[in-house]
Amino acid sequence: VQLQAYGGGLVQAGGSLRLSCVSSVRPFSLYNMGWFRQAQGKEREFVAAIAWNSDSAWYSDSVKGRFTISRDSTKNTVYLQMNSLKPEDTAVYYCAADRIQLLSNKYTHWGQGTQVTVSS
Repeated sequence: VQLQAYGGGLVQAGGSLRLSCVSSVRPFSLYNMGWFRQAQGKEREFVAAIAWNSDSAWYSDSVKGRFTISRDSTKNTVYLQMNSLKPEDTAVYYCAADRIQLLSNKYTHWGQGTQVTVSS
């Protein structure tokens, strides 16, 4: 199983980025998908998750109202639209897939991560 995340980069505070994660899990439509991040020297933390049927999404308090998670089952891809970025959003962002997990970090499948750096 592979999850390939991309779309990270360097952006100024207040800017936007969209992360994408292409997943090889099958069937993709039955997997919950999550985004996590890990800042340097800190533990990995939950950012957002979307249920397998797209009916529900969850966000950490720190990104609620600024980030939006979505998925396209025709492309086996989950997205994370990040707006109004802040320097504290700087981290390596990871996507993950699991049949059961949503908010915890106990996902079965993980991507390699993509770096997001927000300058002040």
